[in-house]
Amino acid sequence: MIDFYYWPTPNGWKISMMLEECGLEYRLIPVNIGRGEQFTPEFLAISPNNRMPAIVDHDVDGDPVPVFESGAILIHLAEKAGRFMPTDPLGRKEALEWLFWQVGNLGPMAGQLSHFVNYAPEGQDYSHTRYANEYNRCLGVLERRLEGRDYILGDYSIADMAAWPWVLIAKPLGDSLEEFPNVRRWRQAIKERPAVQRAVDLGKEYRRQGPPDEREREILFNQRARKDSAQ
Repeated sequence: MIDFYYWPTPNGWKISMMLEECGLEYRLIPVNIGRGEQFTPEFLAISPNNRMPAIVDHDVDGDPVPVFESGAILIHLAEKAGRFMPTDPLGRKEALEWLFWQVGNLGPMAGQLSHFVNYAPEGQDYSHTRYANEYNRCLGVLERRLEGRDYILGDYSIADMAAWPWVLIAKPLGDSLEEFPNVRRWRQAIKERPAVQRAVDLGKEYRRQGPPDEREREILFNQRARKDSAQ
């Protein structure tokens, strides 16, 4: 059994996709990031960066294994299930390259763009444009990679699961994908997978129905380092 600490966001969907694709048994544990549940001592013991997703794998020899950071979780699950990650040295190298590209480029740029699209006060034009351009640049990188390939590595893999959720939301972020036909085709092909549909629907009842209130904004956007464990 895997304990899956989750909230319905693109980073959460990466792991719900992998769990559903592999058919691994898991127990959903919602972490309401708008109400500060990611700062409880119990969760920080699993995810010291106070971010979800995180897992605790009980199906191991010895003590349960906690894993935080979405890229590390995808690698752990791929190795556990023996699926969706090449085992030959060159294939593994490329999988890690594109996984790290997502967690270091596409994801952070899209996440910052989402902030300036959805939450920042008006008058942040420079920041909005900066991240919109970087997001568009990353889509161009993905477009070139998908030329002549069905998926990022050729076969469907954790590299696709990492990148796809942040491309799923391209339109709300202000990018139509019109200039990226390979990305559009790839996005649609993955969207049609039954496991992916289940993954995106997971916890949909928790999705925000309106703008964050002041308490939620303070929790999400005004955190600084503190000496106490509760943050």
